Amino acid sequence: MGMTTPQVVVHRDKELMAQAAAARLITKIVDAQAARGSASVVLTGGRNGNGLLAALAAAPARDAVDWSRIDLWWGDERYVPADDPERNHTQAREALLDSVPVDPARVHAMPASDGPYGADVDAAAAAYAAELAKAAGPEDHGPVPTFDVLMLGVGPDTHIASLFPEHPASRETDRTVVGVHGAPKPPPTRISLTLPAIRAAREVWLLAAGEDKAGAVAIALGGAGAVQAPAAQAYGRSRTLWLLDRAAAAKLPAGLYPPAAS
Repeated sequence: MGMTTPQVVVHRDKELMAQAAAARLITKIVDAQAARGSASVVLTGGRNGNGLLAALAAAPARDAVDWSRIDLWWGDERYVPADDPERNHTQAREALLDSVPVDPARVHAMPASDGPYGADVDAAAAAYAAELAKAAGPEDHGPVPTFDVLMLGVGPDTHIASLFPEHPASRETDRTVVGVHGAPKPPPTRISLTLPAIRAAREVWLLAAGEDKAGAVAIALGGAGAVQAPAAQAYGRSRTLWLLDRAAAAKLPAGLYPPAAS
């Protein structure tokens, strides 16, 4: 599958970015449900991922979504106990999921360290890979479903999910989910989708807001390699969208990416 040329949308500030991304996501989910009966979305944690979910919870149009016909997956998770406030799943529940009628069986949280796999993060990652494979149909051409939208926050070091620069997980070409050991930011033990799983998505949306992300955005859009800059090599089958605020776009070549009307 070839790389889709990234499209860049620049919003005035992070609040408008979150609202616009939430509106875009609602439209995408409704379209997918109309076309295929259900939708499949991969959520991201962090400042921008949670901001988008909170904006979605506040959006009047959220009721256009049939929340019982959506599968929710995660791009990565901190391997800590299930009720830990640092878990992406816990934060997503608070921001959105507890206030919409999702089907609990279709909310695919990654395993927790106090779950069935105990301290064995690699076994937990393998179990999530098996859950993805089970959800993939013959039309998906591989071991994960063809996600409608897969969202990723971009770190100041260009990491996405829990794929960090120069780290073995960012080099993975085979497995779809890996246990991450010794991550350079705490907590050190995590579960992450890999680049092959990310690239199965129809659309990959990369979210970055704030001046601390400007360098990472410029490096990634400058076409760096996956080992040096994992965000540079995250792309979707039909679309790769960078959703930025002005601060995060500040180091991009002037005029190349005009700000959005918002």
